[in-house]
Amino acid sequence: MCKKIAVIGLMIICVSLVAPLSYAQELKIGVLANRGAARALREWNATAEHLTAAIGKPFVILPLTYEQLPEWTKDKKIDFVCGNPAMFAEMNKLYGVQAIATIINQYKGNQMDQMAGTILVRRDSPIMSVQDMKGKEFGTAAKNAFGGWLMTERVLVEAGMNPRQDVVLRELHTHDNVIYAIMNKAVAAGSVRSGSLEKMLDEGKVKPEDFRVINQRNDGFPLLHSTRLYPEYPMGACAHVPTALREQVTKALVAIGPNDPAAKNAKIVGWKAALDYTPVVECLTVVKYGAFGR
Repeated sequence: MCKKIAVIGLMIICVSLVAPLSYAQELKIGVLANRGAARALREWNATAEHLTAAIGKPFVILPLTYEQLPEWTKDKKIDFVCGNPAMFAEMNKLYGVQAIATIINQYKGNQMDQMAGTILVRRDSPIMSVQDMKGKEFGTAAKNAFGGWLMTERVLVEAGMNPRQDVVLRELHTHDNVIYAIMNKAVAAGSVRSGSLEKMLDEGKVKPEDFRVINQRNDGFPLLHSTRLYPEYPMGACAHVPTALREQVTKALVAIGPNDPAAKNAKIVGWKAALDYTPVVECLTVVKYGAFGR
């Protein structure tokens, strides 16, 4: 009897010791650091602090590369993930990541929960259509950049082209570099995420009279663009995250206002409940990207 009491007492002590450690375990948000780790931390640390205060569990930001984000998701090294919509769609298919919120951006008072791609040439370029780009050097930030390439790749495919053979793709690492390369005639054309040109125009880095948009769409979206509209970056919850915690994080993200440090530092308006990312899957299926090309 005494032995049983001793064992039960020991179990109670162990549970009391383990429970606080479990409660205090850091919840890790993997963020795509496509402009460097230091910048990602500056932009997203306030979001982790907001979630920590709202939920009562410690959240931390882990800046990760294009290559690391899916690997760390697969290995369960992170609990939440914020990457581009193409990365999310692939991780949803492969690892069960679920979108729990969508970013809201803003341009000159217009709130946007969608994004697009913009195909640019110099104003004096002979290129007038996507077909005219055949055989030309074409700039993009990266082959796996959703706004910078994959959306545009779909436009080319649907125009009857084979982008992997018909254009000479140059990866230039950033959208700014693509725009400069077009201006300096280093490439004949290029594509960037919507808003990239407007940002550089607002900063006085380039002039509007230097560029033309190919395949321009006029659908009420406030930014120059050449592709369909797709949902903005999501926050995803990894498959092992309990439903209750997902709901808490969604509620806390949606509560972020435009004047909160979490929004200001990330240069967004805030978050909303997750949009439907089926259009992203459709795009990736058309271009046979990653897991959608198998």
